[in-house]
Amino acid sequence: MDQSPAPFSEIGRRARDLLTKDYNYDQKFSFSIPSSSGVGITATGVKKDQIFVGDISTQYKLGSTIVDVKVDTYSNVSTKVTLNEVFRSAKVSLGFNIPDHKSGKLDVQYLHQHAAINSSIGLNPSPLLELSAAIGSKDLALGGEIGFNTASSSFTKCNAGISFNKPDFSAALILTDKGQAVKASYVHSVDPASGTEVAAEMIHRLSTYENSFSIGSAHKVDPLTSVKTRFSDNGKVAMLCQREWRPKSLITFSAEYDTKAKNAVPKLGLALALKP
Repeated sequence: MDQSPAPFSEIGRRARDLLTKDYNYDQKFSFSIPSSSGVGITATGVKKDQIFVGDISTQYKLGSTIVDVKVDTYSNVSTKVTLNEVFRSAKVSLGFNIPDHKSGKLDVQYLHQHAAINSSIGLNPSPLLELSAAIGSKDLALGGEIGFNTASSSFTKCNAGISFNKPDFSAALILTDKGQAVKASYVHSVDPASGTEVAAEMIHRLSTYENSFSIGSAHKVDPLTSVKTRFSDNGKVAMLCQREWRPKSLITFSAEYDTKAKNAVPKLGLALALKP
């Protein structure tokens, strides 16, 4: 399925990741312990202002079955069971939270040579129904998604998009916010050898005729260090520096400054990810 289209949620993701991924303005720590026996453990902690929250998650793999369990500092337990290859090119996931007995959700994903379909249904008397599909190929994909709340008999989402992908660039156009906005994004690989990329994203709101945009770049200083920058029309400037100080272990420093705010204090964040 190397030439099959990606799911609808992947449309525009390459530019979105360059502009937003790994930016963090809190203090975050994660520690992962992989296991060859099929059991992996990850502990994550985040300090926001004076509040510290965290969670511990485990993943157990047995053949084509994957079980994920996460427990947070508020004693909430999230469980997800994924069955791969239930039938050819299909994956089924069942998730639920404890003690929320109405949180059950069933997800089904089907990948075809020329289509990718994802569906979700809440396992409660008034479920939330979601369906997304993309058709085409790895290079050119057209898709859409809808969400329907049976409790209020209303649509929660109704979006459509198209993407064109090549190894050195990717472009996407998405009709989002239930048809109220158009989002266009583009990312271009300037120098693959140095990992230099630039990206831009613009949003036009059809009801108010307002426009907003963000531009950003990414560059590898050396094989272990990367730098990202971002500028938005609202005057916010952000930068990120990430260093792989040991194999699969990353330290990331993020900063953001609002140039339009008087007496603004820069936002600073530090994230440390350890993986033995």
